[in-house]
Amino acid sequence: MAHKEPTTDSPHLKIQHPEEGIARITLARPQAYNALSLELLGDLTRTIDALSRDRSLSVIVIEGEGKGFSAGHDLKEILELSEDEHLHLFTVCSDLMLRIADIPQVVIAKVHGVATAAGCQLVAAADLAYAAGTARFGTPGVNIGLFCSTPMVPLTRVVAPRHAMEMLLTGELITAQRAFEIGLINDVVPQDELEDRIMARARTIASKSALAVGTGKAAFGRQRDMGTEEAYRYCTTVMVENLKTGDARE
Repeated sequence: MAHKEPTTDSPHLKIQHPEEGIARITLARPQAYNALSLELLGDLTRTIDALSRDRSLSVIVIEGEGKGFSAGHDLKEILELSEDEHLHLFTVCSDLMLRIADIPQVVIAKVHGVATAAGCQLVAAADLAYAAGTARFGTPGVNIGLFCSTPMVPLTRVVAPRHAMEMLLTGELITAQRAFEIGLINDVVPQDELEDRIMARARTIASKSALAVGTGKAAFGRQRDMGTEEAYRYCTTVMVENLKTGDARE
């Protein structure tokens, strides 16, 4: 099947379809370390929404252009916004993270350079994350008097509480190896091998039933917040419904 042409209306995003079943979103504000401005967050949300409706897609890879993945919110923009605009900014950001969890496609973060504050939040919100050995992660808001409260939400769902608290309280950057050790990322890969590793993992997932993957992703998120007995009841129902599908019967 011929690959689809990249499409986007945003000057700060690049969309590609490198292979069947796989889409790639590149954050393209390299001059600002791919800071997540209000415009970029809105464009990214709309792009995720559009891609989520494409049932031929199983995997969405998110990466950053230039020297790093993303340095988080655009601090210059934040200083210029009013209180009501601050509420809108962080609501849009939170909606994006929730959307990533809700879509049936698997979202993979491909990280190089820095992933800090809301950039680290985006990594934690992804379903899988792989990083170059030179990558660094952090929630440094506390260093400028602004505790990373919203990045804390996905961070505390993938990292043990004490490790998350240490990151949030110190604001110190951690290495990719440390991020792997505490569960923030799936693996550390040499920079020159990162693309091959990401694509190999994406191909593996894309080769599976898209319906089964989407069903499993949704169930994983829902059962995580349930008690053990409730989770078993819920997942039993999901299993039975999954068995009724043509993909499972095939």
